[in-house]
Amino acid sequence: MLDHRDLTTIPVGERIQDPLLVLEVELRTGDNPHTILTLSNSTGRIQTAPFWSSDQGKIAGIGKGDPVQVIGEVTSYRDRRQLKVSSIRALPRNSLDWRQLMPSVGDVSLFWRTLDGWRAEIRGARLAGTLALFFDDPQFRERYEECPASLSGHHAELGGLLKHTCEVATIARAISKVCHADIDLVLAGVLLHDIGKLESYSWRGAFEMTECGSLLGHVVLGCLMLDRVVGEQEEEVCTDRELQILHHMILSHHGKLEFGAPVTPMTLEAEVLHYADNASAKTASMSEALADANNFSGDGLVSSRGIWQLDKRRAYRGQSDWGRES
Repeated sequence: MLDHRDLTTIPVGERIQDPLLVLEVELRTGDNPHTILTLSNSTGRIQTAPFWSSDQGKIAGIGKGDPVQVIGEVTSYRDRRQLKVSSIRALPRNSLDWRQLMPSVGDVSLFWRTLDGWRAEIRGARLAGTLALFFDDPQFRERYEECPASLSGHHAELGGLLKHTCEVATIARAISKVCHADIDLVLAGVLLHDIGKLESYSWRGAFEMTECGSLLGHVVLGCLMLDRVVGEQEEEVCTDRELQILHHMILSHHGKLEFGAPVTPMTLEAEVLHYADNASAKTASMSEALADANNFSGDGLVSSRGIWQLDKRRAYRGQSDWGRES
């Protein structure tokens, strides 16, 4: 395992000489056309300083998903950290494990233990059996624990989907106890609501949308996956009405039509799922924004600009110990 320095905290002025992965290649046109690379390792990502027309030879032949050996220095431009690259060369794709060069949540065993423990408490045999079609399948679990929860927003890292699912389940179970929702059905909705991302996203060497992800989206794909797997069983796993209830939870979990939900929540459990999903996504985005030094100028407490993950809101990182004893 490579020992990576945290790309999100390396101070300005420090030199980097590391293998990194090209996550994005952004070509910017205009009066001064240039290229900016987004580079990553398991700790996070950093953008390069512009490669101007005179520098294009440095990155000739380098593309998205390529591992590269980089030498450069962390600098700052308009209060944003960037990597000024002095040398970059492509490495053979099979020379490094691409997983070690992509942002990652790390060890996912705790998330699995938590979710599997809650799943074991489900009392309805048909509900537990439907979930088992997916979550007892080793190949499904292997893909699920690698998949990111988004391509560039919240939990955009290897293992991000599993971490997000565990967060949503924790929040949803707490809400269910307050509003007396069916906690087993809510958990089932949590576990199934984003399964379509396994077919919507590709994450081998770069985070990208698949063809079917572009055409249908993860919400519809998740519903189709559930339909397909249940339909493949020789014996009935759940009733038609029960399948429709699960379909509804998947299809409505974005809450509003303008946010990508084909239908809006019509059951208590679907409503709980929607708000728990939103809470996990929004709080993760806030946490990531506060931790990103690029969003702040020096020691400033208020972010120097609106942050796109927060719907262009600014973030405040001032803290106090409130008189607590250390």
